[in-house]
Amino acid sequence: MRMTEITYGAALAIEGYGPGFFRVGPHVLRGASLITPWDAGAWGGLSDTDAPLSLAGKIDVLLLGLGRDIAAVPPAFTAALDGAGIGVEPMNTPAAARTYNVLLGEGRRVAACLLPVS
Repeated sequence: MRMTEITYGAALAIEGYGPGFFRVGPHVLRGASLITPWDAGAWGGLSDTDAPLSLAGKIDVLLLGLGRDIAAVPPAFTAALDGAGIGVEPMNTPAAARTYNVLLGEGRRVAACLLPVS
């Protein structure tokens, strides 16, 4: 089987994560984080819809990493993003980090809001 190295160009990929942190390009982020192909920074958690809503028109899907295990997403969070044309895909954080990189490698318009694993 032939293996092909994935390149992301100038886009920021998730390079690693651990208890309470994410490594994204040159950044090491602590706590809940919002990651896009062009930037990475802190996110206020599930009560913060302003940060992901600011991505309307720039992304099609938001991967929502809910920590070690998948959990219920507040309906208001999903409704706000759906109303702005952003699909929300909840999953555990490890799956969200992997999926983000796969979709980024495909050139998709994707972002990730990630709660840290403990």
